[in-house]
Amino acid sequence: MTSLSLHIRSKTFPGHNGEGPQHIMSDLKFDVGDAEFVCLVGPSGCGKTTLLNIIAGVDAEYDGAVTRTGDRLGFVFQEPRLLPWLTVRENIELVLQSADINDADDIAGDLLDAMNLKSVAQAYPRRLSLGMGRRVSLARALAVEPDLLLLDEPFVSLDKPTAERLRGVLMDSWRARRISVLMVTHDLDEALQLADRIVFLSRQPTHALLDWKVPTPRADSATVDQMRRTLLDQYPEVLSGLVTVNTDAD
Repeated sequence: MTSLSLHIRSKTFPGHNGEGPQHIMSDLKFDVGDAEFVCLVGPSGCGKTTLLNIIAGVDAEYDGAVTRTGDRLGFVFQEPRLLPWLTVRENIELVLQSADINDADDIAGDLLDAMNLKSVAQAYPRRLSLGMGRRVSLARALAVEPDLLLLDEPFVSLDKPTAERLRGVLMDSWRARRISVLMVTHDLDEALQLADRIVFLSRQPTHALLDWKVPTPRADSATVDQMRRTLLDQYPEVLSGLVTVNTDAD
């Protein structure tokens, strides 16, 4: 069963100062299966965030087709984007109220517990670290029990231990709920660690260079290191300059 099917024939932005339109995407297509975890990897500026906005229905100015099964979508941005006048718990409960979901108190409480956020449930976002804010953002996205979860580099700029803890939280939530996930990342090792498949994107106009099934999803660090080396050896021209490689693994 396919959770997301996408084919963007063309996406452009208007030109500036007399320049012609900027061609962002061209013949970009891939899908995400039911309960599948797919990572998008590509260079900065290739339009990954724009693509997530198209999938979410925020950007409708494109030529193509996007088909999603299910009604509920979760979206975790690079920045937490929490409402500063609401507490942590209220930020989570707000989406539950908007989605008209029953047992909002129980769901919010369970997520606060799962994300280890009970101690800051009544705190306001300004008191939170970036890592803690991203945990709240992830809890908020999961609260609506999404059919598809979109993640826009949710662990970027975090220190390594914090990023690892949040990846663990994400994977625990994914295993428990078995939802479909599409995650943008620059980090090849992160993609190899988390994904069932990796879609490598080109520079603009963006299209899929390689759709690669991860042989051992959710692997340990030694296996990730081996897969990374194999992938870079097999597709050096495709991956050159497109990804961040974790040299700590060498």
